[in-house]
Amino acid sequence: MALFSESFVEKASLGWFREIGYSVISGADLQPGVNYLRDTYGDVLFPTTLHWTLSRLNPGLPPEAIDSVQHKLLNLDGQSLEARNRAFHRMAIDGVGIEFQGVDGKPKWDHARVFDFDAPENNSWIVANQFTVTEGNHNRRPDIVVFVNGLPLAVIELKSPTDENATISSAWRQLQTYKKEIPSLFVFNLALVISDGVKARVGSLTAGLEWFKRWRTIEGENLAPVFYPELQVLVEGIFEKSRFLEFLRDFTVFEDDSRTIEKKMAGYHQFHSVRVAVSETLRAAKLTQVPQKKISDPYKKHGGDPGDRRVGVVWHTQGSGKSLTMVFYAGRIIREPAMENPTVIVLTDRNDLDNQLFSTFSHCEQLLRQPPVQAAGREDLRTKLSRESGGVIFTTIQKFFPEEKGTRHTTLSERRNIVVIADEAHRSQYEFEDGFAGHIRDALPNASFIGFTGTPIELRDANTRAGSTTICME
Repeated sequence: MALFSESFVEKASLGWFREIGYSVISGADLQPGVNYLRDTYGDVLFPTTLHWTLSRLNPGLPPEAIDSVQHKLLNLDGQSLEARNRAFHRMAIDGVGIEFQGVDGKPKWDHARVFDFDAPENNSWIVANQFTVTEGNHNRRPDIVVFVNGLPLAVIELKSPTDENATISSAWRQLQTYKKEIPSLFVFNLALVISDGVKARVGSLTAGLEWFKRWRTIEGENLAPVFYPELQVLVEGIFEKSRFLEFLRDFTVFEDDSRTIEKKMAGYHQFHSVRVAVSETLRAAKLTQVPQKKISDPYKKHGGDPGDRRVGVVWHTQGSGKSLTMVFYAGRIIREPAMENPTVIVLTDRNDLDNQLFSTFSHCEQLLRQPPVQAAGREDLRTKLSRESGGVIFTTIQKFFPEEKGTRHTTLSERRNIVVIADEAHRSQYEFEDGFAGHIRDALPNASFIGFTGTPIELRDANTRAGSTTICME
């Protein structure tokens, strides 16, 4: 791959954004007073664009309500940058709660949409280069800023490959300086991108350099050709409008341990494997007709029959983020309308694994839209499974052992919108005749099963025991 000068990298990046439908505006045209987008260098967003978009996305709200929604977005609660970023993310996903006076004079309550997730073109998409920002005594000029509905959701820092001191790490350090000196620009941030003209990496607001990762595919069907610049693959792979909105809604989590807030985002393998897994879940549960993925899809190695209840096996290498992938999958399947508020059961075969995984899920409660619970024993498990819908329930597989050895487990629920996530499935999803795998299927005869494992397995085993599809991860 040829080395690019810094200006060429910037121009090439803007060209890739144009190709995927963004409006590109030069920083020189964003000086205060030049156009309607901002009034001062202290404006890190486009207030007029935001107000206009909020009005268009919420036609049922009166003008004064739109003003209140914008005021809430611009005055987020939180002592730290990370806390304000999380508060914004919650509003972006769930909408902005607002009380207003109806035409009948009575008070009304609604949630205003900040983004249209279902129709990407209904949003405003702008990219600006050399975007000057002044905050306090600091004057900074990030290379590229991505605005959606007037809000700065991504910042891209580029370095010249011809400068031996300008590296990926120096680009990351530059972003850390920006976060300290012009933090207002990052309150709404979804993604940070760094590049030295050859390498390109993407990470979250709180990620250390080691967690900035390469994006290796554009559409998700195949890995990008090796001659494609890494930055092009990243821009076209992540910032394509529908994928970027999907990233915002379903593939970003905040892990809060009451001391620190850590923001995490999916890697390319997690993003695309979860999308395939959701499609396979709908097929396995036979809750809707789902177009089948092409057989060339590297994430899907085999197919199954509609209604067979076997979602598949997600196989991954060590360190590729299995637990977080399980969280993304659970959050996405919970939100899926066709699942009709499903119950998700997370199944382990050891108490220590149950506790570890439960801790991870608990820290990501915002994505799950509900707090997960642990079954204390067999009776508690049965009580929790008696619910009519919803819930994220953690249990060990031993709790599905029948009362008397040699008998079949009684049916606990016949609902089809129950999904069982089996961790380390290679250890537990065997012995269908008189074993734990058989007992849980007796208890939940219409549930669908998806397995996760980091242990190499034979495709035959994946298809006949744990599932009908093998979904491979990095």
